[in-house]
Amino acid sequence: QVQLVESGGGLVQAGGSLRLSCAASGTIFRIIAMAWYRQDPGKQRDLVAAIPTSGVPNYADSVKGRFTISRDNAKNTVYLQMNGLKPEDTAVYSCYARVFYRGSSTDHWGQGTQVTVSS
Repeated sequence: QVQLVESGGGLVQAGGSLRLSCAASGTIFRIIAMAWYRQDPGKQRDLVAAIPTSGVPNYADSVKGRFTISRDNAKNTVYLQMNGLKPEDTAVYSCYARVFYRGSSTDHWGQGTQVTVSS
């Protein structure tokens, strides 16, 4: 069993910043990749940023230059630093992790955290 617990969402004015955190715990041998997705009501969930264990992070075009994803492998935690927030960034942000254990990998999601950007 793997749990992802997110924190850091909230209400912020346009131009402001927020930092999201997501800590993974449970039966984990190795986390292959972690990522942040976001979803507006009635819309599909979109990738915001992803970071493999080693390698270059990738970002959605809409957040490049404003958001930074990072991870602390020792703590099994991923962060999303969001600067220059815009009203269109308003969404529920969910953490994702692909976990490797006993020869197989599984996908896991956090419960989501609301980010609201006011104009």
